[in-house]
Amino acid sequence: GTPGTWNSITDVPGVEVGHRTLIEDSEEQSMNKKAVRTGVTVILPRGKNISGNLEQQQVFGAWYSLNGNGEMTGTTWLEESGLLGPIIAITNTHSVGTVRDAAIQWIFQQSNQSSLSDDVYCSLSLPVVAETWDGFLNDINGFHVRPEHLFDAIKTASSIRADEGNVGGGTGMITHKFKGGIGTSSRKHNEYTVGVLVQSNYGKRNQLTIAGIPVGEEMLDEFLPVSEQEKSKLKEQGSIIVVVATDAPFLPHQLKRLVRRVPIGIGLVGGRGGDSSGDIFIAFSTANQHIMGRQTDVLHLDMLPNETMNPFFEAVTQATEEAILNAMIAAETMEGNYGHKGYAISHERIGEILKKYNRLKK
Repeated sequence: GTPGTWNSITDVPGVEVGHRTLIEDSEEQSMNKKAVRTGVTVILPRGKNISGNLEQQQVFGAWYSLNGNGEMTGTTWLEESGLLGPIIAITNTHSVGTVRDAAIQWIFQQSNQSSLSDDVYCSLSLPVVAETWDGFLNDINGFHVRPEHLFDAIKTASSIRADEGNVGGGTGMITHKFKGGIGTSSRKHNEYTVGVLVQSNYGKRNQLTIAGIPVGEEMLDEFLPVSEQEKSKLKEQGSIIVVVATDAPFLPHQLKRLVRRVPIGIGLVGGRGGDSSGDIFIAFSTANQHIMGRQTDVLHLDMLPNETMNPFFEAVTQATEEAILNAMIAAETMEGNYGHKGYAISHERIGEILKKYNRLKK
């Protein structure tokens, strides 16, 4: 497939992404020192400049979970209504409540509440906030993410290529026992774009696959972020949050079909959706601009036929796979809480392994 201009979820017109990254160290110089390695990432389907126009900030959406040991707020109403409000935020597990409250505060600062219809009010009161656990590198019980950090992420959100790796909500994340974090990618189909953003924090080392090659098997004992004693205890755990955006005119039932293809892309990299994994995904379409109306209105909506969806299924699969790999490639080695270290995957070793299996020219 062909990527968009930025190879980013922000290739979908109108979508903006912002990060607030928190990296702080305690003054204590010991292996027992606590460290802050966390943050928050926001995806704004119609951008941040929404003042006075909340009725028109709604988009059609859908969500899906491969394995549900995790949290994504607002999904019960999303499932019921097919409506998604003006913000999606991703942070660490113990900061979901703080970020959710701050998101509501930001939303209702943008408009007069008394002028909103019931359905819009519900969508705005139940924002989508998702999480993955960063307690290996981050002092997660310190509750370091505060409302102002969400506001900062929104203020800095833009439509240029989204930063990747150790940023925002992905700052302290681990993927296939290498350093992970935020990754993004996009694919074009005719005049439409599909963009994906991931917060990647999952996977066993031996399952890591790149271009169909068992890269993880080749690097079983290299740059492990755990002690020798813990190697035998490694199991499938962790989580991944995936956000899919498109400007193709799909309705909620079609977006549900689209988001169900996310696990195929994860599987291509080696994800299996283990028992303790939180693999939760959301998709939205920015195409229909006026999906809210008065009770007496008849809405006229655009919709592509189901028969056109196969290329979009492929786009979601490809962009999800690449976004995960981009998160790992962009991430840098990070030392964090109690001296724990997450090692970045070696670009040189990837090249050597791909050449060994004839995926690259020698």
